[in-house]
Amino acid sequence: MADGEERSTLRPLRPATPRADSGAGPDGPATRLPRPRRPWLSSGKPADDAALDSPTTESVPAAAIDSAAGASTGAAAPGSTPKTTVEQSTPDSGAPAARRRRVRFVHAVRLPGPRVAARATRDWSRRPSGRLTLPGVFLLALIAATATAGALLVPATLGAPRPVAVDATAEVPDALPSDLPPSGAVPPPGQFPPPTATLPPGVTPPGAAAPAGGRPSDALAGWARDTGAKVGIDPIAMQAYGYAELVLAETDRACGLSWTTLAAIGLVESRHGQANNAQLGADGRAVPEIIGLPLDGQGNRMRIADTDRGELDRDTTYDRAIGPMQFIPTTWAEIGADADNDGRKDPHNIHDAALAAGMYLCKGGRNLTIPGDWWNAILSYNDVRRYAQDVFDAANRYGQASRT
Repeated sequence: MADGEERSTLRPLRPATPRADSGAGPDGPATRLPRPRRPWLSSGKPADDAALDSPTTESVPAAAIDSAAGASTGAAAPGSTPKTTVEQSTPDSGAPAARRRRVRFVHAVRLPGPRVAARATRDWSRRPSGRLTLPGVFLLALIAATATAGALLVPATLGAPRPVAVDATAEVPDALPSDLPPSGAVPPPGQFPPPTATLPPGVTPPGAAAPAGGRPSDALAGWARDTGAKVGIDPIAMQAYGYAELVLAETDRACGLSWTTLAAIGLVESRHGQANNAQLGADGRAVPEIIGLPLDGQGNRMRIADTDRGELDRDTTYDRAIGPMQFIPTTWAEIGADADNDGRKDPHNIHDAALAAGMYLCKGGRNLTIPGDWWNAILSYNDVRRYAQDVFDAANRYGQASRT
């Protein structure tokens, strides 16, 4: 105010009570405002309250809203464009109530889809951090897979027995019978040697009579002569094979070894001690000694450096298979036997070699009357499928011929 008078116009305050001419007195009808929506409080609500909670809507022109806004602010802005209609809730309207659509779990965290995750991973792999991390993860996975495979395979390989004979010095005769049993069958046991042979001390079977002197296998001389004539085997070799069966029948009853299996191995390995123009002496020793090729890794042979300083195989550089049953020196040092009671374990003597071969086939609790154990025993002797098949064919031929 410049001249001491206040020229501003004051607007009257809004009356606290309705005006007299408004028609809304104490006795008049009162307009109830709609209650806010509270779905969590709707259980057990009266029907009239539920009706009030669902207000109706009516369209109010935008011009009316603009005029109301202009009344409070002064005037409407010139050139303003008309607005669209706005829905206003009125309880008196008879129109159906408009309900908002509610989405369940709106507040929950939405996880990205597989495509979004794949795209994000691809983008991350192109960054410097991804280029360093991904190869490292793949390398660790490869190392873990290799370590797991090694932990499973290496113990099994170490626990497997080393083959006894690694090369056969003689070929199997081609004249084999055509009516052979399937490869999963066990060779026929053949005609058992008589259980009256003299065994080493402590292994004498019931009713056996010990001879005054000579080898224990000499008690099988008659059986070896007759059976050897049927199957075409030298009687000295037949004594060795039959005696080995009798010994193992007393010392390892669960094995079920037959002389036909030992005879088949002796045939494939050295033609019963006659390979390289050798001959079996009266004592059962092959002369000259049967020594295989050097195990130098050539010609599909194993590579084994010298282990006996040439004492058995006469080679100080590499090991060689020796004797009628073709033992490797390291295997003979483990399984060698003295079957003729001369106080010496000689791999070049067919009696000692046949008993040691039978003990090797029976080790590990094998039961050679079971097809699986029989094949595993032969493959442990020489891990070549053709070798095992040749042994099977020869054993079957001997078993059939001995029964005629």
